[in-house]
Amino acid sequence: MQHKKTGVLLVNLGTPDDPNRSAVYRYLKQFLLDRRVIDISWVARNILVRGIIAPFRSGSSSKLYKMLWTKEGSPIKVYGYALRDKLAVALGKDYVVKLAMRYQTPSIEDAIRNLLFDEKVDEIVVMPLFPQYASATTGSVHDEVMRVFRTLDVIPPMTFINSYPTNEKMIQTFAANARQFDLDAYEHILFSFHGLPQRQLRKGDISKAHCLKVEQCCSVVSDNNKYCYSAQCHQTSFAIANELGLPREKYTICFQSRLGKDPWVQPYTSEVIENLQEKGVKSILVFSPAFVADCLETTIEIGHEYHEEFIKNGGEKLDLVPSLNDNDQWVDAVKEMIVAHTLHHNYLMV
Repeated sequence: MQHKKTGVLLVNLGTPDDPNRSAVYRYLKQFLLDRRVIDISWVARNILVRGIIAPFRSGSSSKLYKMLWTKEGSPIKVYGYALRDKLAVALGKDYVVKLAMRYQTPSIEDAIRNLLFDEKVDEIVVMPLFPQYASATTGSVHDEVMRVFRTLDVIPPMTFINSYPTNEKMIQTFAANARQFDLDAYEHILFSFHGLPQRQLRKGDISKAHCLKVEQCCSVVSDNNKYCYSAQCHQTSFAIANELGLPREKYTICFQSRLGKDPWVQPYTSEVIENLQEKGVKSILVFSPAFVADCLETTIEIGHEYHEEFIKNGGEKLDLVPSLNDNDQWVDAVKEMIVAHTLHHNYLMV
């Protein structure tokens, strides 16, 4: 007899293979051509991405990636491999853990083929590394996994982890990272999440009568907004704030990294910071709980760009709470979620 073997597929968004402009161009093109990321017609999306965004933004983005890059490479991949390795040890011999990126390398297809044909696993647990569900992130990962299996004759038992915005150990890890700072030394705290176009939020409104139509529509999760990215972001923020004992007036939930002229989820982080400065706020601490690993949007956008702008306009300090990265408590949280979603653990093959 032998133990059944479970394959674990951890998937993060992705990163260029190197910070040079050509690699950044390839990454932007693949990322932004995804119909779940830019949800407009195929023709309009291709004209926009191939003709405008990728050619013109690849140069400026390359400069930012060069600032982000470490000796080991892109942090999102470096921390991803570290998480993979620690998780493999924590789960033990009955699990095989692979890391994939939705865009660029290592690819989801290569990871699936390795698990199925090389490791010969009996089942697969797919875990997107996005705590809050969005069609453009988790939905896209699930889409790509299913696309790959449409090309294969063998489909093993499989389960998908959808979201985990209030996972207790994840929340505790974010809070522990924040306690590295003197919380009383900051006049205000921001929970800054990656933004989405408002139209994508409305598409997730099952009732079609709740999203952006009901006052404080994201503050409480209900059947109408249980798949809403913004509502889940609010739940993550409330959970961290509760863990730290933060009063509601002490923090603001906001959204960064918008693209284009269409309205995105509000309030915008940049405008919140500007408004706080106008009120005389001199010190801000920022969480970025949409990301489980530090990346361009955390280290550079918040830790460098927002920080510099804040100081230039008279602020005294704007600090970034580190992400979960390969924190041991986060590894334990992932382990528990994987085991809970494993279909056949403790069974034997005869």
